Amino acid sequence: MKLARSFRCLAVATALAVVVAGCGNSGPGGAQLRGDKKTTAETAGELNKQLGTEYFKKGNLELAKEKLERAERYNPRDPEIHSVLAVLYEKLGLPEEVDKHYREAVRLAPKDPQIANNYAVYLCRNGRTDEGVKRFLESAQNPLYRTPEFAYTNAGVCLRRAKRYDEAANSFARALQIRPNNAEAVLQAADLAFERGDTAKTRDLVDKFLGAFDATPDLLYLGVRAARQQGDRVVEDKYLRRLRVEYPSSPQYRELSQPSASTPPHTG
Repeated sequence: MKLARSFRCLAVATALAVVVAGCGNSGPGGAQLRGDKKTTAETAGELNKQLGTEYFKKGNLELAKEKLERAERYNPRDPEIHSVLAVLYEKLGLPEEVDKHYREAVRLAPKDPQIANNYAVYLCRNGRTDEGVKRFLESAQNPLYRTPEFAYTNAGVCLRRAKRYDEAANSFARALQIRPNNAEAVLQAADLAFERGDTAKTRDLVDKFLGAFDATPDLLYLGVRAARQQGDRVVEDKYLRRLRVEYPSSPQYRELSQPSASTPPHTG
């Protein structure tokens, strides 16, 4: 289950990356103060926010902290500044500051589903499952949020980390009702079924997806393992062959093709 266990954190890690990548957006759709006329302080806050974000992305946390804290002093009502400060403070190991700035970002932009989603990611990473799931579901039900299936998937990841498996499975199923070609939701649902020993459910989810949509190395990997466990050499060979042809350099293929694997691959 070495690779499968890493799946549980994928959606969470992605959400955090989006905060850092997106907070420098100064276009009219951004979360910062809108309007053509800005005060000198607002302009200075915007500049320092963008500089701080770039330093953060490059790994210079000291300069990022300096610029972002300066941005907050210039423009304390910009929710994006608080949101990225929260991510920075988490990186620096300052949980009280993280929570304070996420709460302030949500207060300033209560209808911004991305900020709510990012805060939910943090809550789930820190064992505050009920709070995190509540905020994920609020994001999913927000008409401004264009990808509610990702919020349901993240909620499922959060519940799975808390070993609330039935609730997690229901959340993944809800994500797939919205978008059946959501590879991450299928992967999470199928991997959860595999972990719980329901190989038939795993096969059903993986086979249906791979029969209708583009494959991912993770889903092919799981399909090989499920078929192997069922003793279905035909499907095992089929998925392993696809891994070899479509993702020959993937760690999934390298692992499955190792002679030390529990059952040698049948490549026909």
